[in-house]
Amino acid sequence: MEFRYLGNSGLKISEIIYGNWLTHGSQVENDAANATIHAALDAGISSFDTADAYANTAAEVVLGDALKGERRESLEIFTKVYWPTGPGGKNDTGLSRKHILESINGSLARLGTDYVDLYQAHRFDYETPIEETMQAFADIVRQGKALYIGVSEWNADQIRAGHKLAKELGFQLISNQPQYNLLYRVIEQEVVPTSEELGLSQIVFSPIAQGVLTGKYLPGQPAPEGSRATDEKGGKNMIARWMRDDILTAVQGLKPIAEELGITQAQLAVAWVLQNPNVAGAIVGASRPEQIASNAAAAGVKLEASVLAKIDEIIGAVAETDPTLTQSPATRVA
Repeated sequence: MEFRYLGNSGLKISEIIYGNWLTHGSQVENDAANATIHAALDAGISSFDTADAYANTAAEVVLGDALKGERRESLEIFTKVYWPTGPGGKNDTGLSRKHILESINGSLARLGTDYVDLYQAHRFDYETPIEETMQAFADIVRQGKALYIGVSEWNADQIRAGHKLAKELGFQLISNQPQYNLLYRVIEQEVVPTSEELGLSQIVFSPIAQGVLTGKYLPGQPAPEGSRATDEKGGKNMIARWMRDDILTAVQGLKPIAEELGITQAQLAVAWVLQNPNVAGAIVGASRPEQIASNAAAAGVKLEASVLAKIDEIIGAVAETDPTLTQSPATRVA
């Protein structure tokens, strides 16, 4: 495993980050989740990403239980706040001071830790003054409940405003967590340059486009039985936008490149996002231990400029690049 600094901070994280967005507490039984987390540890992964909203807090419980007994100082645990939790009442969502301060206490209890290494605003909240949000984060940092603060899917202007307030309040934003992969590059034009200027790194999710970039889905063919595209619990809906024949055809064009490099298409996809110098880590999920071990092998893979050019030639026409797609809901979902 390789490690990188997160933003303009002294915190190092593993290039491959284990995430439990679509699995723990919902799609994968707890025993399997526990085995997968330990496979991540065995692969050298030290950074783990979750959120209070995943499976309505159940994912945090699964992660906390699985990490019991591990040396806390050797781990980097990330969680997030914004989306509705509990019964989804009027104050159970958003980035108000009330919701943030209540949410961090709940997350710490479920994760079984006194602090998280990174606490992230899961989206931008248009209904709460950003000054209120950033003051709440500042207080959490001073209380020692979070060591660092990050955001997720904030656009360039929002990142700039948050960074300015954080600096005035005596702490810094060090990361943004966007979706980023070969097929979805909307952060490249505005978010990445702004982040580089201000000292933030990207922690990217869906580097394999929820499995599409593995090449297992073939154009004109039904999805393999048991794959995410057949999962009626939620996976099918999440992956549907990538299941167009033109996208699946382009993805098949990556197979010879991966074979020539002696890696899988999934490893190629993860390695590709890690070539971006503003990316500190790629979040990967897994439902089986062998999946996480395979994805972790993408750490340290270097892709030559000629390979990157060839990939762009194959994928460029179907890749989404519109920077305006980096956005948060206009109103809270409660």
